[in-house]
Amino acid sequence: MRRERLSRLFTGVAVKRLAAVEAEPAASNQHEFNGTLALRRLLGTERRERMPAKFIWLGGENEGLSADGFLTWYDARERHPTRSEWRLYFPSNEVMELASEGDLLLIARRPDGELLVVVVPAGSQLEPGILWLFDVGDEVGSGFLFQDIAHSDRELDFAARFILDELGIDAGSPEEGRLDELAENLLRASGGSFPSTSVVSGLARAEAEAPDPREDPDGALMAWLDFEEALFRRLERSWFVMHLPEHWSAGGDPDVEGLLKMALSFLNRRKSRMGLSLEHHVEEAIRAWRLRYDRGASTEGRSRPDFLFPGAREYHDRAFDARLLTMLGVKSTLKDRWRQVLAEAERIPEKHLLTLQAGVSVHQMDEMRRNSLRLVVPQSLHAAYDRTAEGWLMRFHDFLGLVRERQARADAPG
Repeated sequence: MRRERLSRLFTGVAVKRLAAVEAEPAASNQHEFNGTLALRRLLGTERRERMPAKFIWLGGENEGLSADGFLTWYDARERHPTRSEWRLYFPSNEVMELASEGDLLLIARRPDGELLVVVVPAGSQLEPGILWLFDVGDEVGSGFLFQDIAHSDRELDFAARFILDELGIDAGSPEEGRLDELAENLLRASGGSFPSTSVVSGLARAEAEAPDPREDPDGALMAWLDFEEALFRRLERSWFVMHLPEHWSAGGDPDVEGLLKMALSFLNRRKSRMGLSLEHHVEEAIRAWRLRYDRGASTEGRSRPDFLFPGAREYHDRAFDARLLTMLGVKSTLKDRWRQVLAEAERIPEKHLLTLQAGVSVHQMDEMRRNSLRLVVPQSLHAAYDRTAEGWLMRFHDFLGLVRERQARADAPG
């Protein structure tokens, strides 16, 4: 499937760590950033008054806050014959009041001239993903760094679109016509009801241009997810258009309560479907590798790992070598939910967790290592992780190979 590119959404970004005088009212009320070379490359060298800007604070997944505002770009020494001193003024608002020293600040320019001012708390789970999306690198300090998007024009895959969603930006798709046709066919086949996740996932695998999962399970997984996410968005739109008239009276008055319920069902469906969708695709790759497994099998008490290899029978057989057992948790994003995996499958000391999260903090990685948890991440997302993750972070291909090797040892005679 053809993908949109980041350059359609942004022309450039400038990134820095906030200093105390920029972030904390007790330290200063200056409300200005020094107009460094990086900012001049982003904004130019002409005075610009009250440029429309959206301020966004990203505390974590679905924990954002936004405020509309403006920025003013001016030369404080514009009347001086030989010197210039550019500054970027911002008014006080809810977002900047939440900012702290050391937080990541990103100023991004859209093709229509609108500016995004994004504040990400230092060490948050979204920080590595933001740096990865804009290809800035992790060596961000107190001075602005500029990135020309045209020179690092990223394709917007599933992981990139997830981060853009947090910024309130719909990346769209260059294949919306094809996706709309598939969505309408699905709705007709289901009698107007929203089709199940397994049906949508199955169609995505059938339609996506994906590599053979036996050879490249990482690429196949991302291609399936890319297609399904784009299809799901068009499916939502088609379903909404189909059912919207039900919430308007003959006189043209809206059924506000009905519309709110429909919006809530949209949000709940989005939250619940992603984890289940990912499990469906992971299972398809496991089947392609012809591995033995149980999905959601009980281990101890209420613990049910997403995938248990070779299965529950071997796990509960105390004569079976525990070194040949493997478990895999599956979570599209992490937050602190990775800790849930630690309590599953007591016989298996090293846990594995597959995620689509584009990067985690070094602190989180250290915690996972101390708790014998190893992340499994599709190869295309490895660049979003700190270099210290090398050797610990696993590709999906590597994980499947590990399970196959253990099952071969279990099946060996003697």
